[in-house]
Amino acid sequence: MSDSGAFVRPPRPPKQARTGLKSNGARKAASKSQRSRAREFALQALYQHLVGHNEATAIDTFTRDLAGFHKADAAHYDALLHGCIEAAQELDALIAPQLDRPLGELSPIEHAVMWIGAYEFQHCLDVPWRVVLDECIELAKEFGGTDGYKYVNAVLNGLAPRLRAGEVATDKATSKPRPQSQEPRPLPASVQTDETHD
Repeated sequence: MSDSGAFVRPPRPPKQARTGLKSNGARKAASKSQRSRAREFALQALYQHLVGHNEATAIDTFTRDLAGFHKADAAHYDALLHGCIEAAQELDALIAPQLDRPLGELSPIEHAVMWIGAYEFQHCLDVPWRVVLDECIELAKEFGGTDGYKYVNAVLNGLAPRLRAGEVATDKATSKPRPQSQEPRPLPASVQTDETHD
């Protein structure tokens, strides 16, 4: 309130620049490719399969009628939906050793995202492994629990060297090494002790 008794509205904060990301870090719809949209629809369809145990053909028919499906890469969607359902046991066998909990305790979203990632690592060799990983992290950010994307990231990063060994090795060989100091840095006084440990 001012001295005159009239309410003075505080100034508005400046508008934020658009970055193409939602508040949870996921991409906005306008910045998504056809394949990204296909993965989203495949995720929704796989969720229906995991939760409702619905048949692939019924799920497929339902999903193709959803708004925006025409913007998705239908061939990639088909490959993911039918490929993941047909290879479910094989995909679970790949994923299970990477988990810190029983497979049945996975959220259906994280489970479906891991299926998509493992399937693409094996069968979509035209998609670089890092793109597969990034796309799956995006799916988990957008549709999964708060930190589910971190779990998806860890599991798929564990699978990548096995399923895309040559590509991962090439990436590691060509990536820039982290710069290292020529001289060892002394420990801060609060950490230094009289004893040395091996």
